[in-house]
Amino acid sequence: MKLRYVIALTAALSVSASAFASDEGEALFKKSNCGACHAVASKSVGPSMKDVAAKYKDDKDAQAKMETKVRNGGKGSFGGMPMPPTPQSVSDESIKTLVKWALSHK
Repeated sequence: MKLRYVIALTAALSVSASAFASDEGEALFKKSNCGACHAVASKSVGPSMKDVAAKYKDDKDAQAKMETKVRNGGKGSFGGMPMPPTPQSVSDESIKTLVKWALSHK
């Protein structure tokens, strides 16, 4: 019987942690001004988060690749418009959270 409570508590905490990470990613997206060039569901100046997630869905190294691209900028992955580097005021930990959030849009 106690095992049932442990399993239920573990499941509840897992859902809460996922929801928190999602909320934190969205908040960082807004705070870091990513929305100036990106939208969640539609192409803007840059690709949508859904397009990014779709492109990298089968890439096991996507998280690391995207963290580097977000930090340093890049071009050519989604057309000719280059993505500028992210300001140093955005921490590496914030970039990690942003990328995880972006890649979660399926």
